Order: sequence, then C-alpha cells, then structure tokens
Amino acid sequence: MSHAFVSEILGTAMLILLGAGVVANVILPKTKGFGGGWLLINFGWGLAVFAGVYVAFKSGAHLNPAVTVGLWTADQPFYSVTGPGGAVTASLLPTFGNAMWYFLAQLIGAFIGAVIAFLAYKKHFDEEAEPGIKLAVFSTGPELRSYAWNFITEVIATFVLVFVILCFGPTPSGLGPLAVAFLVVGIGASLGGPTGYAINPARDLGPRIAHAVLPIRGKGGSDWGYSWVPVLGPLVGGLLAGLAASAYVF
Repeated sequence: MSHAFVSEILGTAMLILLGAGVVANVILPKTKGFGGGWLLINFGWGLAVFAGVYVAFKSGAHLNPAVTVGLWTADQPFYSVTGPGGAVTASLLPTFGNAMWYFLAQLIGAFIGAVIAFLAYKKHFDEEAEPGIKLAVFSTGPELRSYAWNFITEVIATFVLVFVILCFGPTPSGLGPLAVAFLVVGIGASLGGPTGYAINPARDLGPRIAHAVLPIRGKGGSDWGYSWVPVLGPLVGGLLAGLAASAYVF
C-alpha cells in the first residue's frame, strides 16, 4: 500500500503539473502559448494523463477518485500484476481503507502539482489579469452557472471516462495509456464546453486549495460555492459507471 500511495501522489502531481501548465500557457498574459485555444488545452490534458499514468504504474494509475470509485463499485482490483503466462502475481483488492488511501494520495498529488505549475508560471501570475483567469488555471468553472445542470454535465462526462476505462480492461489493446489520453481529449472536445470537464474530484479540489493558500497577485476568491459540483458530480458519474460496467463488462 505504501508503494501505491506514493505512486498515486507522483502520478497525480505529474497530471496536474502538465494539465494546469497547459491552461496557464493558453490563458495567462505574455506566455508563448497565449490564445492557443480550447483544443490545445484538450490535447495538453490528454498528454498530461498519458504522462501521469506512466508515472503511477505501481498503483494502477487511478489518478482520480472517480476511477477508484468505479473500480470499487465494479469489484475490480485497484491494481494487479501479471507474470509469465498471464498469472496474477500481485493485486490490491478494493476495500474502504484502500480507497481512502487512494483518495488522500490523489488529493495530495493534485495540490503539489498545482503548486509546481504556479512556480513555473510565477511571473505570468504577477501580470495583470482578471481574477477568474488566474483561478481557471487551478480549477474548473461553468460557462453558464446552473448548479443542477453543471452537476449533470459532470456526471455524464465522468461516466463516459470511467465506463470506457473499465471497458479497456477486458478489451485486447496495445495502446496502453495512450488510449486513456485520447479518451480525455475526446471528452474535453465533446463534453467539456459547459463546465471545463473536471471529471476528477482531486483534479479540481487539490488545485483549488492551492489557489486559496498561494500568494497569487490579484487572485480573488476561489469560488467555493461551486466547488461541490466538480467533486460530487464525478463521484456520482464514477459510481454509475462502475455499476454499469459490473453488469455489462465483467
């Protein structure tokens, strides 16, 4: 479990560093990528997932409490190692205690990744920009604020993420983490418009906490009134995906 804990911290930190980094590159003043657009952000997040999954190989690379919930609900191992001939040589079973350790590691990793992204773009955060722009580097927010519909959007997008990931398991493929990266790009391009597709409670909450405590010039509030949507929505989406996968896939 200690190996899995550290693995989830490192993998989630890499995910958020590169994911928040591409957002900062596109929306903060005077960056090389300023104005690069939504698809650059989508591809940047996809490649962030690609890197994070490889870093977190020792834990099964959940990087996301919604994925952990989906595996737990579908009663699938949190990670397993197969030896020659396909025999399982090690596995971590889904239990309440193991899930809590995963959640904690993911939150810590997301916070760390956000802090490092801030350090990388410190001088650009010092430039004049709307407080909402600076917050958007760290956390998601809706284009049209309607908590119920924003919640539904996050449930749907996360269901797609977790259900398709669970479908990857029994489906022969040599794509590995690249398949998840493409999936994240597709979700962002298709379902990310209304809310910015958090699809990951740790991805939103950890960086939002970082935004609240970091000395960011002119940062404004952290929009805590909205913060429950990108936490509960993905958890519900992951739960529903796990239930669907347990009936359809496994």
